[in-house]
Amino acid sequence: MLELLSPVPPGWGGNLLRGLAHSLQIAFGAFSLGLVIGTFGAYGKLYGGPVIRDITAIYTTIVRAVPELVLILIIYYAGTDLINHILEAMGYARIDISGLVAGIVVLGFVQGAYATEVLRGAIKSIPQGEIEAARAFGMSPGVMMRRITLPAMLPHALPGLANLWLIATKDTALLAVVGFSELTLETRQAAGATKAYFLFYMAAGLLYLLVTLTSSAIIGRVERWARRGMPSVKEA
Repeated sequence: MLELLSPVPPGWGGNLLRGLAHSLQIAFGAFSLGLVIGTFGAYGKLYGGPVIRDITAIYTTIVRAVPELVLILIIYYAGTDLINHILEAMGYARIDISGLVAGIVVLGFVQGAYATEVLRGAIKSIPQGEIEAARAFGMSPGVMMRRITLPAMLPHALPGLANLWLIATKDTALLAVVGFSELTLETRQAAGATKAYFLFYMAAGLLYLLVTLTSSAIIGRVERWARRGMPSVKEA
């Protein structure tokens, strides 16, 4: 990587690495937020009342139907404007939301819809007898979730969640349209300033590939840990 960056003026390699760090910060924050939203969404869809089920169904349907770039633009601009209008109506001054926070919230909102469906499917894959046995022992919903549901659903949810993490790392590139200095925007600025387009976009591609390969290796170890004691799954 250093050899690739050496023919261009010094300093741009650091910009790319800084952009990569910002991308990973947003991806991790968005994935974590999406996981929280998805957990509540999955439980709402499965065990909530009619109103909760309808709200979660509308949420997941709209988010999965509308292109992510459009959602980012709507939430980033319209959401910020709505918050400031509410603050002004309450007598407070307008605020500037940091790009990092806005990026995490926007992508986390999108991730939450997909995580809802992944976790809902994983929960439904748990043998019903385990749930009934927990209820027969008098476990509260919270204890049952911690001791039965979450451990039993983890092996089924991990493949889908791993895919969502990889999507989150790549979706950070969409935030370049709102001016956040993640890897793609830093790459575009570096390439535009030096005219070394091939060099910098290849470097960015290699960085994204490195993140994907590292993530896949870690995810593979986590999946093997989660499936310990279960029959091995052979790939076709």
